[in-house]
Amino acid sequence: MINRYILCMLISVTISSLSQTLLKKSTFCRYDSVIREYLNPFVIGGYALFFAAMLLTVYAYSGIDYKNGPVIESLGNIIVLVLSYFFFKERISREKMIGIACIMLGIAVFYL
Repeated sequence: MINRYILCMLISVTISSLSQTLLKKSTFCRYDSVIREYLNPFVIGGYALFFAAMLLTVYAYSGIDYKNGPVIESLGNIIVLVLSYFFFKERISREKMIGIACIMLGIAVFYL
């Protein structure tokens, strides 16, 4: 059975990755004013999701060891890579795969 605090942290990392994807999506749009660059649905939604992720992270830290947080949050790099592949059709290069393998190896070594 997975600890509810760890689950909360995983959900937070996923939400944070989604918000990064929204913010990246906003960079592809052209806006007629500087204000619209910062006050558009993608940016507002992205920062709202970041805020929700922060609240979930604070809650998750109330029930997990502090040493586990950064390890779980490193999974966000993997989630962002997968989301970029599906939403932006970004190519997953060999270097990116090596980076992901290093992250996974680091997580495995940490928990051994």
